[in-house]
Amino acid sequence: MNKFKGVDYFNVDSLLSEDEVMVRNTVREYVDEQIIPIIEKHYREEKFPFHLVKELGKLGLFGITLPQKYGCAAMNNVAYGLVMQELERGDSGIRSFASVQTSLVMYPIYTFGNEEQKNYWLPKLATGEKIGCFGLTEPDFGSNPGGMLTRAEKVDGGFKLNGAKMWITNGTIADVAVVWAKFDGEVRGFLVEKGMKGFSAPEMKGKHSLKASVTSELIFQDVFVPEKNLLTGSKGLKSPLMCLNQARYGIAWGVVGSMMACYDSALNYAKSRIQFSKPIAAYQLTQEKLVYILTEITKAQLLNLQLGRLKDKNEVKHTQVSLAKRNNCEKALETARIAREILGANGILDEYPVMRHSQNLESVKTYEGTHEMHTLIIGEDITGYAAFD
Repeated sequence: MNKFKGVDYFNVDSLLSEDEVMVRNTVREYVDEQIIPIIEKHYREEKFPFHLVKELGKLGLFGITLPQKYGCAAMNNVAYGLVMQELERGDSGIRSFASVQTSLVMYPIYTFGNEEQKNYWLPKLATGEKIGCFGLTEPDFGSNPGGMLTRAEKVDGGFKLNGAKMWITNGTIADVAVVWAKFDGEVRGFLVEKGMKGFSAPEMKGKHSLKASVTSELIFQDVFVPEKNLLTGSKGLKSPLMCLNQARYGIAWGVVGSMMACYDSALNYAKSRIQFSKPIAAYQLTQEKLVYILTEITKAQLLNLQLGRLKDKNEVKHTQVSLAKRNNCEKALETARIAREILGANGILDEYPVMRHSQNLESVKTYEGTHEMHTLIIGEDITGYAAFD
């Protein structure tokens, strides 16, 4: 197969450090060699390529920004973003796994957990020996997580948990779930471990999107969670929202990988597809579509890089992350559809990655905050008026 050469019309690589380029190229090569050759089969069969987990762990891609004392790489946020970009070029489901493991499991344990929890879980999650998931969304509460019905009550030696979560990536295969529940009216985080009595995580089937990803329900029926499994630093709804902000950052980068894959496929096809005695790339309407996609990729790359630099300086605002997630997801889905148009009927075949990316992006645009919710988050920031109610 032809190795992916990247899409970099504005020489964004010149703005990256040697370490950032090295990490990006390592993951790019891995995706080319180990993910792209197998992903269509797994997508078709609705199976997550489980064998990749420990390989990604060996590459040091889980919790990549966390300290080395916990077995992590201590890289910067731009490097993390580039990893998400390349993994999603392979498939959104692979990036989702790594994003959840890193931003929604390791991050809250590192940020809200005690030293005992960090020392036990983080090294195991970093290598892929253990898998985690994040339980916030409920059947009746998605965009309004504060309305959650899952409850924890104090009992001797710990807590009793009751409720349910839905649309949980990695849930069925997870060894630990970071679960958010109301305790005395305040949202707190709990580490619910696989095998705890009353805890089940059935897989959700029948998806037309993210078919190479595990999506689950989490069900809690009088689950006893020992006192030591409370994330003691978690206080209120702000805690899970901080985690979501980490995940949204990774998504903003990730979808650029999908855009690159669709652009590369469409460009190569347009150069080789002959109609009316010349390649369709020679026609103005096709060129307009390719130029539009390239422009949106370039804008998203520059947006992400500045966002990452701000994050590395601890100067980023959550509203800036919302803007990047909102813009890049919308444009990624739009460009996937345009790329499919360039490929014509061939665009629906799994010989090409475009339709798979398009189907995945339908979910990616929705999860971790819908397009509409991010619009209102930014709207409140610039006007001073909250329009959520």
